[in-house]
Amino acid sequence: MARVAGRFVRAEPRRTAGQFVEGLLSGLERKTCWSLAERAGHADPQAMQRLLRTAVWDADAVRDDVREWLVEQLGHPDAVLATDETGFLKKGVCSVGVQRQYTGTAGRVENSQVGVFLAYVTPHGRALIDRRLYLPETTWCERPERLAAAGVPDEVEFATKPALARQMIAAALDAGIPAGWVTGDEVYGADPGLRGDLEQRQIGYVLAVGCDRRVHVNDGRTLVRVDDLAARIPSREWQQHSCGAGAKGPRGYLWAWITTATQPGEHRWLLIRRNRTTGELAFYLCWSPRPVPLHTLVRVAGSRWSIEELFQTGKGQVGLDHYQVRGWTGWHRFITLAMLALAVLTILAATAQQTHADAEIIALTIAEIRRLLNALVLTASLPPEHILHWSIWRRTSQARARRSHYQRRQAK
Repeated sequence: MARVAGRFVRAEPRRTAGQFVEGLLSGLERKTCWSLAERAGHADPQAMQRLLRTAVWDADAVRDDVREWLVEQLGHPDAVLATDETGFLKKGVCSVGVQRQYTGTAGRVENSQVGVFLAYVTPHGRALIDRRLYLPETTWCERPERLAAAGVPDEVEFATKPALARQMIAAALDAGIPAGWVTGDEVYGADPGLRGDLEQRQIGYVLAVGCDRRVHVNDGRTLVRVDDLAARIPSREWQQHSCGAGAKGPRGYLWAWITTATQPGEHRWLLIRRNRTTGELAFYLCWSPRPVPLHTLVRVAGSRWSIEELFQTGKGQVGLDHYQVRGWTGWHRFITLAMLALAVLTILAATAQQTHADAEIIALTIAEIRRLLNALVLTASLPPEHILHWSIWRRTSQARARRSHYQRRQAK
């Protein structure tokens, strides 16, 4: 917490922020302001709620501190910036950015918010370093009364998910973050602006695209669909490579690459991945400022799974999706503090790998580090009267909410 202490002008929110992050790292099942306040020994959740809503501190500055700390510990010149979005299932219509939309979290259309994130992936570890909340155009950006009610700043305008990714990548590179590559799924690979930005900055990319994408071959003379190209590749041209370690071993696939350069000296390819069992295909547009071997593109393509795993870890270990705030400020503050908690675990894991290399046992996982952290460092013994006080407080608040709901229904 010393890394971000200077971002809090007053002592009370500084202390509360430390308790908040400890609570996110704790073994609490649900990491809401109520449960975090009870664990911290507070009489009510007001201090925790004030931290997220009205206390004076800059969540973007804390995010920058988290990013700087992670780069100090994990930085690598060939690091990959991976971008992706994740959904946060919500009830009601008041949470900022919420609407019925597709989310991979549920695998279907649900009432949800969507956040676009940027991950930093290196041989030493991976972590989330930036976040943007997606605001749907028609249901939010074209309704100023909803934006005002949710506390969205006046300067915020509609931006597509690839545009949000471009903002985060530009901010990271402008801050001097060492990285050589960017990867993302089809949503981001289909955006020419993102690809153009990266080429201008001399940052390589491996971006997924759909099977109907058309690319140039034969020195730019022929335009053909990528799935048609895949069907023409002889069996001998497919090469087996692992794109990273999975839970049950290396992620091995068959790979092929085809030059799609239209000018001399360009390093541009179509990369194709084929599942050895099902034959399922995936396609990637690739560009690099210099020649690279196939296994480099494969490594970058495999890095995209890292951000999906970070979403699972963040939600499972530090409550990335446990927030109960509706406004713009509250969302960004909660997510930023969750990213800080996840950074703590990430850096501890990276340090443990450097100091304890033993072939007889697997490396310390994020989950095991959090368990040890709670058993050895963050144990909190609360007196019985405090536990009983919170039981009464919760039930009283729930009774008040129930009466309010009944009164509203009767009024209809």
